[in-house]
Amino acid sequence: MLAALLAPAAAMAEPCVDAKSAKAGFVLEKPGIRSEFRSAAGGMVAVANNYQSQSPQTQYLYAGLIEVFRDSDTGRLSMIPLGDLKKVFPLKTGARSKTDFVRLSSKKAPKGIETLALAVKGKDTYKLGDCKYNVLVVSETITNEAGATVDSFTALYSPDLQAVLARRYDEGTSAQSEVGFETIKPLAE
Repeated sequence: MLAALLAPAAAMAEPCVDAKSAKAGFVLEKPGIRSEFRSAAGGMVAVANNYQSQSPQTQYLYAGLIEVFRDSDTGRLSMIPLGDLKKVFPLKTGARSKTDFVRLSSKKAPKGIETLALAVKGKDTYKLGDCKYNVLVVSETITNEAGATVDSFTALYSPDLQAVLARRYDEGTSAQSEVGFETIKPLAE
């Protein structure tokens, strides 16, 4: 009888998305945010973000990690790399790279060249519901021409999914926090 009760629950559990099934698309969610990931041409990953409290947003991320385009009701933003992003991948522990780029917005002219520095600090695992993923711990820092930090965080990046599953801010300090997705499921057609 116990087996009969457990069988329907097991049948309802979603299978974990893996590297192969990720190519067909998947959904990452947490309260207030639903993000649909789809493979796109040229090594890009298209992400449709639906927020509970904001207008929808579309992003294109190279290899699911480096943002190159964003569009929403608040405007468009393009990050035009001045180097070959293909040379940055595949990522492995200890890898470091720097890529210069120009930030283009429909609302204002670029203020100069910015630099994205990536440093793969190690490996970790990240849990999404009942699914567990191997991730690379990638430090991302964007600096302006004067060397001032524009943005800095640590991405927990899944090479299999080509997606950042969480971000850590102020890593290694008493203010450290982690913001990440909580569930994953295949994208329904």
